[in-house]
Amino acid sequence: MLVRTFRSAASLLIVMTILLGVAYPLAITGIARLAFPRQATGSLVVRDGKLIGSTLIGQNFASPRYFWGRPSATTPQPYNGIGSTGSNLGPLNPALLDAVRANAKALRDADPGNGLPIPVELVTASASGLDPEISPAAARYQAGRVARARGLTAAQVERVIASLEQGRVLGFIGEARVNVLALNLALDELNGTAAADGAAAR
Repeated sequence: MLVRTFRSAASLLIVMTILLGVAYPLAITGIARLAFPRQATGSLVVRDGKLIGSTLIGQNFASPRYFWGRPSATTPQPYNGIGSTGSNLGPLNPALLDAVRANAKALRDADPGNGLPIPVELVTASASGLDPEISPAAARYQAGRVARARGLTAAQVERVIASLEQGRVLGFIGEARVNVLALNLALDELNGTAAADGAAAR
């Protein structure tokens, strides 16, 4: 009786392992690759055959020519995809206030003439530390600095922001947002087009 019970349990374990541990994951992966090939491989961004990032994970842009994303508290470096975490600093923790002040100072130092209020997301880290997007307000706050650094007009940069703005999912989930990597890539392309046009004119 005991041997029969053990044999039945072992057989069920083997069958379920094959079905749920091998066949099911392979089937779902195959369906995902067919239906959503880009998303299934990590929403990777490739330019000229070179992998430059993912639209799902932020990057640490520091140059004034680029839009900056939300601060990241991951270690040992910002936007560490294998170390997703928030700062875990409570609202009464002095370290949180110090971090906010340091982030605000960096923004003001990079754009001293900007008198607009700084959106809170630009000075506080998210729970994941990997946010790839910012709000349109956070993008517009940085538009003047980016335009000057690139030799573009504010209107040109504003148009790029507007063209990449994504609304709420299904019209009511989440908030409007702009992907920082996509925004910076679009500006790089715009600068390249402008340079080519200027060379042709000369």
